Amino acid sequence: MTEPQDLSPQPSAYSAASPGAQAMVEPATQPMLDVTNLNVYYGESHILRSVDLSVARGKMICLIGRNGVGKTTLLKSVMGLLTPRSGEVLLDGQPITKLSTDKRARLGIGYVPQGREIIPRVTVRENLLLGMESLPKAQRSRAAMEEVYDLFPVLKSMLERMGGDLSGGQQQQLAIARAILSKPKLLVLDEPTEGIQPSIILEIEAAVRRIIEATGISVLLVEQHLHFVRQADWYYAMQKGGIVASGPTGELSQSVIQEFLAV
Repeated sequence: MTEPQDLSPQPSAYSAASPGAQAMVEPATQPMLDVTNLNVYYGESHILRSVDLSVARGKMICLIGRNGVGKTTLLKSVMGLLTPRSGEVLLDGQPITKLSTDKRARLGIGYVPQGREIIPRVTVRENLLLGMESLPKAQRSRAAMEEVYDLFPVLKSMLERMGGDLSGGQQQQLAIARAILSKPKLLVLDEPTEGIQPSIILEIEAAVRRIIEATGISVLLVEQHLHFVRQADWYYAMQKGGIVASGPTGELSQSVIQEFLAV
């Protein structure tokens, strides 16, 4: 892992966006992620059942449902960690169903799994540098590092600490920062607020919204925390391995909340 080259100072990409900032994101009808008729098995157990889901460009989509209904399985299938028996996954219009996990990452999927999976016995700095390993050397910059410090200031003060010495909330911020440094088109987050204190949850929510507003990337997350769910633009509800409800999060009814969220 080599230190990124030094660049002249410049404003953070994640600074508060001006009213016209969104106009810089080119509108497009093609979704960033399109999952069609996806069926995934563990052995002979049918886990995902004909799942259809799409993530629009520059939008946050939240997948909700009780434990054990297939949410993490769906994210792992998007990332290439599980192989579907049938169905198709498109990223930015390109078929990726048969591609390996590392190729999907290079095409622009950033993944933060449940449990974070930062590397505990290397420093925070080294964990962050790993996030840029998939990029050409010319795209690895100190400016990118400064941008994640702007999102998560606590990380800059802990660069020489071992990743495993951080609190759960700090490790989650590190994991998200590491994923962002790969410059993804699609950021996939699996329960980013699990086991984290409320103040850190709010910081993570705000950071994810700032990333979307500043860069126009798409976000697919699994979440149980109602306040975070409401930050998304659209929800899909899962039950017994299938999508059973969907709609704008602004229209989430109390009956849907009670049925699909562990609150």
